[in-house]
Amino acid sequence: MIEIRSREAVTWLILNRPERRNAIDRKMIDALNAGIEKAIASSDCRCLVISGAKGHFSAGRDLSSAGPAKDLPGYLDRDDAWTHIFKLLGQTKKPTVAVVEGYAVAGGFTLAMACDFVLAERGAKFGALEMRNRFPASINTPILAKIAGPRVGLELAMTGSIFSAERLHAVGLINHLASGRDQLVGLAEEFVGRLAALDADAVAMTKELHRAAMTMPLANALDMGKFANAFLAASGRIGEAEKRYQEK
Repeated sequence: MIEIRSREAVTWLILNRPERRNAIDRKMIDALNAGIEKAIASSDCRCLVISGAKGHFSAGRDLSSAGPAKDLPGYLDRDDAWTHIFKLLGQTKKPTVAVVEGYAVAGGFTLAMACDFVLAERGAKFGALEMRNRFPASINTPILAKIAGPRVGLELAMTGSIFSAERLHAVGLINHLASGRDQLVGLAEEFVGRLAALDADAVAMTKELHRAAMTMPLANALDMGKFANAFLAASGRIGEAEKRYQEK
């Protein structure tokens, strides 16, 4: 149900359950965790991509696979596995990219928003549809609170509305839009190729600095940057870069 492709330092995890619009059941949750952990641990992987098969990203978690009522330990175990996906995506030093067409709603919306970058076809649809069923988007809400402005994040989490890719691009939650599937495939190949070609150590440091800057005062984040530059200079890496520049 999760197809894994690895080529040219990029690992693709493809949600492949098209008969359910790639709705995510427990087997897929476990496969996602395993696939992400393997990509993070692999020195051959420099970029992780998540996409969906057959025209859709994901219709969210498969509610038909839920267990019986009043099984609190069972539900806690299931949601621990689900939230572990987002902890992994939030902690990895490697860039992560969601490539979205069709529907990315409910848990599918959560999965797309948890990636560092989102590329989407202009006709893609997003939404935290849990509210339509009288329960909150409990995992997506904290993710949206981190990446969106407070008013926009609350609207996305609370209203249960469908939002266009154009709207999410306008508010900064989608990096690039493509017109049609062929253009999306080309955009994704070019974008992830550029990420995979970057120096892995520089990418890791940038992600760590960016995460830190989001949660600490600017002065402290600048100090982190200062120390990073000092260590880079002491290691000789900045001198090597200057030499390459002069040679060019």
